[in-house]
Amino acid sequence: MVYTWTNETPVGRLFLGGDGESLQFLLFDSDRNLQRPPLSELGQDDSDWHESPDSFGETIRQLDAYFAGELRTFDLPLLPPGTEFQQEVWSALSTIPYGATVTYGKIAAQIGRPRASRAVGLANGSNPISIVIPCHRVIGSNGKLTGYGGGLERKQTLLQLEAPRPQQLSFL
Repeated sequence: MVYTWTNETPVGRLFLGGDGESLQFLLFDSDRNLQRPPLSELGQDDSDWHESPDSFGETIRQLDAYFAGELRTFDLPLLPPGTEFQQEVWSALSTIPYGATVTYGKIAAQIGRPRASRAVGLANGSNPISIVIPCHRVIGSNGKLTGYGGGLERKQTLLQLEAPRPQQLSFL
């Protein structure tokens, strides 16, 4: 059974999907699979879909805190469907600190495959749990923003949200 819910956020609607215990999908409304991610990846069919906001209470709470600037690290049980290589890449993405960016090449080197930056890019683009697995923190080797499933405008918004803020000066 796949539980789903659509949540409104400052970057638009997000489609949440999971098994009731783990988050399996967090997709933007612009993602090609928003309505129904491929259930074949989960060994399920269409009759197994059930809307359930109760299944995502903690996910929604943490997303709200993230967008309010109060949460830097998500602590959710995740179960993204993907190949062994994709899982390696997504695990490496999860180590990118809040407010930091890295290149595809750096992720490739981190997983011990320094010549696989293009494959890393493909795995990054297949990330089914946007924001929580922070694929938005990966940029091109030239320092420019590159493709993002939610669109470059959303990527920029997420990076700006995480950007260090200058400390406010106080005068005595």
